[in-house]
Amino acid sequence: MEINAYGRQLSSTDIQAGAHRDFVGGLWDQVGTLQFDFLVKQGLEPHHRFLDMGCGAMRGGVHFVRYLNAGHYYGLDFNASLLEAGQHELSKAGLLSKKPQLLVDDQFDVGRFATKFEYALALSLFTHLPMNHIVRCLVEVGRSLATGGCLFATFFEAPQSAHLNALAHSPGGIVTQYDRDPYHQSVEEMRWLANAAGLRLANVEEWGHPRGQKILKFFAQSS
Repeated sequence: MEINAYGRQLSSTDIQAGAHRDFVGGLWDQVGTLQFDFLVKQGLEPHHRFLDMGCGAMRGGVHFVRYLNAGHYYGLDFNASLLEAGQHELSKAGLLSKKPQLLVDDQFDVGRFATKFEYALALSLFTHLPMNHIVRCLVEVGRSLATGGCLFATFFEAPQSAHLNALAHSPGGIVTQYDRDPYHQSVEEMRWLANAAGLRLANVEEWGHPRGQKILKFFAQSS
């Protein structure tokens, strides 16, 4: 399901020139390090199995693959060329021996990995998804969380539900919309989406994102 401009396929020439770094939003070093440091502070350890939803070209992936035990990084994206770019980045970093598991899928079907995850991350993914796709993603990830496992996901926060006017976010100046990409939602709307998917929203945090994205934490209802 191609839902936005991120469906464009990059050529091998694009990848060799590093065009994928801008294609996924730039801020390569800053956001790559930010997400890694945040997850480690949240308790991610090398032995955990980690799921990176919308992993793209490994902006964060290179840090996680380096840190985790071999075979414990799992990344999913619907753009095959971005995963090719990710392989390029991992190769440059000398990390292919860590055996990262990468999957192209346009239905968020993480069950194809046939494992359970203690930690999952969806960075700058929900910001580009309409609500029905967010629910699908939450359902699929929820089915693959280990007991006590959690999903962190970023979003652009709206001050109330059904906020139909455009919003400019600070820092970064990104302008979001209620019904087109990039999207914003209220906390209550995200809580409703979590409940619809059988998850619970634990908390919302500021975490220093350079474009003003907040981060949410989801658990299974029984956790």
